[in-house]
Amino acid sequence: MLKTTFASTVALLSLSQFASASSDSAWSALSAKANGTCIGQSRMVSPEATAPVVFDDATGKIAILLREKSAKSKKLVNLICLYDKKSGQASIAEYQWLGQ
Repeated sequence: MLKTTFASTVALLSLSQFASASSDSAWSALSAKANGTCIGQSRMVSPEATAPVVFDDATGKIAILLREKSAKSKKLVNLICLYDKKSGQASIAEYQWLGQ
């Protein structure tokens, strides 16, 4: 009985190292990478960005909304960026709110 308890404890402790993959610093690093990639590809000078919206692992994407006033037309430009967590690639498209 004692051996079983000891073996179970050792097994659980050895698995606890994998919990650090979801640490605050890991999430912050992923968010910073997604933000930097999206802002860089947007070619916006100083955009406002939302907090990253992290989808589940089956989707594997992070969404970030960016907006900035166009220097030429003074029109507000809205972009959505989908960052792929596995490949590190981002896709960007302009969007408009319904009714505007």
